[in-house]
Amino acid sequence: MAPGESWANVGAAQHAFRLRTQTRCGHPESETTSGLVAYLDGEPVAWCAVEPRTAYPRMLRNNRVPWEGRSEDKADSSVWAVTCFVTRTGFRRQGIAYALARAAVEFARQRGAGAVEGYPTITKDALLGELHVGTRGMFTAAGLTEVSQPSVRRVVMRIDF
Repeated sequence: MAPGESWANVGAAQHAFRLRTQTRCGHPESETTSGLVAYLDGEPVAWCAVEPRTAYPRMLRNNRVPWEGRSEDKADSSVWAVTCFVTRTGFRRQGIAYALARAAVEFARQRGAGAVEGYPTITKDALLGELHVGTRGMFTAAGLTEVSQPSVRRVVMRIDF
């Protein structure tokens, strides 16, 4: 196991997945991106990004989403963000992303996060939406609740510890 990696087992609807924590995975905005990789029978099948919100400079500069209607310190490094999900074709619609969302919340909590946020989009047809940022259902299942809706298509969801 490489430095900065750890393993955990989590379950999804039909399978038990092994998650590996990964750091320095090459996110263009951060040299220390943390993520979780889901493995099924030793094969990587999905990934999600989770790290302190301050690691996303573009998000902090964004004046509308996710800040509209909220009065809080954008630079609060104790707030972590789950910003992206990728599930390989052939492994979708099996609950893997839901398992990753739950694991990301626990991952952040274990590392001292005071809160975790997600920023899903709302679409009439979820399959045509921007699922790479997650869905309301995924974040709700992970314990997050909606705290604001800064635009017609975007909600901010959060869990405080």
